[in-house]
Amino acid sequence: MDKEVTKRLCGERGVPVVEYVSQPRGCLNIDEVESRFGYPVFVKPANLGSSVGITRATTREGLQAAFDLAGRYDRKVIVERAIVGRELECSVLGNDQPVASLPCEILPSREFYDYEDKYLLDQSRFELPANLPVAQQEEVRRLAVEAYRAVECEGMARVDFLMESATGRIYLNEINTIPGFTSISMYPKMWEHSGIPFARLVDRLIELALERHKAKKATRYER
Repeated sequence: MDKEVTKRLCGERGVPVVEYVSQPRGCLNIDEVESRFGYPVFVKPANLGSSVGITRATTREGLQAAFDLAGRYDRKVIVERAIVGRELECSVLGNDQPVASLPCEILPSREFYDYEDKYLLDQSRFELPANLPVAQQEEVRRLAVEAYRAVECEGMARVDFLMESATGRIYLNEINTIPGFTSISMYPKMWEHSGIPFARLVDRLIELALERHKAKKATRYER
């Protein structure tokens, strides 16, 4: 769940990550943030999901308020350069040989895809597959698998990206190691569109769990 550790591991693997600073709760260095990124910036708890505690800050006062809010949820807070562009998602499935689905694009109804837009408003939309050239779709899938391997995921994960409008560059946003699996969740939707229907997907996840258990039992010291 640690977004800062994920960024470091993925960066070492060659997966582009959004520029950021990580600071302890109560230790915001506003001058550093402003000199590196300017405004706007996104402020996030390092260990949380569903966009809880995330704020888009556009002023010094807003940055301080956003940092204080994020600090209510975690001891470590991340401040990121804001990316103006498109939000992409890609499902990954597997243990030692993970594979990626076709990516989708999220079209938020608000300034960004926040908690209310995800769960309360029912106004966001998605395009599946994402309206991208084949080469860019394949690059998203490649980066999703690289990020998955970088943090040693097993079973399943949903990998989220941002595509910057000004440069066309694709950045890792985060990895969701326990993605939603409801009727509105994109993880199973992306696999269904990629040729694995829901029932088969559940079967495959069970197979992967059994495979992982067998591999662990084969080691001398089971954890």
